[in-house]
Amino acid sequence: MKSYKPTTPSRRHMTTSNYRGLTKVAPWKPLLAKVSSRAGRNSQGRITVRHQGGGNKKRYRMIDFKQNRMEKAIIETLEYDPYRTAFIALIKYPDGTRSYILGWEGLATGTVIETGESAPLAAGNRMKLKNIPVGYRVFNVEMIPGHGGQLARSAGSYVEVLANADNYTDLKMSSGEVRRVPCECLASLGQVSNAEWNLITIGKAGRSRWLGIRPTVRGKAMNPVDHPYGGGEGSQPRGTRKPKDIWGNITGGHRTRDKKKRSGRLIIKRRK
Repeated sequence: MKSYKPTTPSRRHMTTSNYRGLTKVAPWKPLLAKVSSRAGRNSQGRITVRHQGGGNKKRYRMIDFKQNRMEKAIIETLEYDPYRTAFIALIKYPDGTRSYILGWEGLATGTVIETGESAPLAAGNRMKLKNIPVGYRVFNVEMIPGHGGQLARSAGSYVEVLANADNYTDLKMSSGEVRRVPCECLASLGQVSNAEWNLITIGKAGRSRWLGIRPTVRGKAMNPVDHPYGGGEGSQPRGTRKPKDIWGNITGGHRTRDKKKRSGRLIIKRRK
């Protein structure tokens, strides 16, 4: 983590990730795309996700989550990605093709990585779950073969391989949930980079605005017409038995997962 001299009250406790290990190069242009900001609005222009809008301009890096070319590649650069919490790496294949992939802890430029059945058990190498021994940490794990990685993609995340049996692999998530995944799915060995990301202190409101996060108003500070917690003289308790959101839906201790979801049958143990 990087801290700053307390030149202002907001600067006193501000911390950021340490970018010292990143390569000082411009992003690879052919893999950049422009994504227009919708500020949390749907196709009808209605706000469906609150507290979004503004922020610095940024360009999307097209990440290869499938990473299914069964050959070796060399790490050229380690870069920052404004659209995700983890760092990313630019790799180059023998034919000259380049692509962005998720970075992992201990990554260094010049490292050779491999995807395939015979790939060694080293961090960054990618292989099918049936070839990974029990106890190994993996990230960017597929849930359906060929669909690309969907599990453990944010900074510092990983899942643990618990068992391989009956054409399925049991994975333990960071939440404590144990889930079954087809053993033909691909996964990368190791842990996603920038593990200290959860220790960042924003420091001031303006920095949240740079990130595209708009202010959040407390429900108890609103009027009764605007929120179930609103109204009253001065500071009042919420006045309802159960915690609710702005639309009156119960939120505290209420399971929100769809009971009819097909993938629910593959969950062996629920998260706590």
